[in-house]
Amino acid sequence: MLRFRSLGSGSTGNATLVEAHSGTTTSRLLIDCGLGIRQLDARLARAGLAAGDIDALFITHEHSDHVGCAAAFARRWRKPVWMSRGTHVALREPDLDGLLRVARDAEPIEVGELTLLPFTVPHDAREPLQLTCSDGARTLGVLTDLGHATAYVLQRLAGCQALLLECNHDPDLLAGGSYPPFLKRRVGGLWGHLANQAAADIAQAVHHPGLRQVVAAHLSQQNNRPELARQSLAAGLGCEPADIAVADAAGSGDWFGV
Repeated sequence: MLRFRSLGSGSTGNATLVEAHSGTTTSRLLIDCGLGIRQLDARLARAGLAAGDIDALFITHEHSDHVGCAAAFARRWRKPVWMSRGTHVALREPDLDGLLRVARDAEPIEVGELTLLPFTVPHDAREPLQLTCSDGARTLGVLTDLGHATAYVLQRLAGCQALLLECNHDPDLLAGGSYPPFLKRRVGGLWGHLANQAAADIAQAVHHPGLRQVVAAHLSQQNNRPELARQSLAAGLGCEPADIAVADAAGSGDWFGV
């Protein structure tokens, strides 16, 4: 069984739990750790877990809302941390006390019952990676920080049964909002973040009969609205807006089966 749960999604902090269960064995991965230690502990507790239940961390890139307390968490609980070499360099090569594991594009990673497959994405970071997570029967695609989808990105997401998909902004809200011009250009650029329609285009491109769950993620609190993200994804997938879940900044959602 494969399932996932957002502990927080957005510019204030990102963290996603992925869990695979096979017989008597359970494996848990924390993708990104962009929260404080106390906040993370509280959100894990809401999920019925503790820090010691996590088997490994995967950090997608060096931006603070994705890194957060990752180094402190890993050292305190002796958990391996996977990230690209570029991400580690961009973080000024923190001492992880032997817990660093280097992730590379298209090289599978085994975390107990989980198989991770990282892939490169166009985002304004040193060496960003997004990933798919599989238990051998089903696959979750995680795509939360990129400016546009390349053919390679779509190839990596093909066949996923679930997607955690960035819907960062509505272009009209971004254009009319309070961000300074340079930040608007950055967010809306080809190396920034996905607009709702761009996310819908990705969902439509990889849609297949086995795609069971799509969760909108990384919504901007200033430049987007959950109903707008739902409407765009629903139109792309040919479903109802109510069929689309939204991961919020507070991590208030429940587990999603894959």
